[in-house]
Amino acid sequence: MGILDDAKETIGQAAKQAGRAVEDTVDKVKDKAEELQAEAEVKKAEAERDSVKARNEAKDQLRD
Repeated sequence: MGILDDAKETIGQAAKQAGRAVEDTVDKVKDKAEELQAEAEVKKAEAERDSVKARNEAKDQLRD
């Protein structure tokens, strides 16, 4: 029975390691998705800033 118990323990440890690896991968994917979303928000804000600046410059030129 010692061999059987050792095999069960080994399988259990391997399953735990596989589970941790999956969790780590999921966390990395979530982190990357959050990073990409943040970068998209920054680009959107920069585009909006540039649009407002261009609009204000156009208004200033019309006033002159």
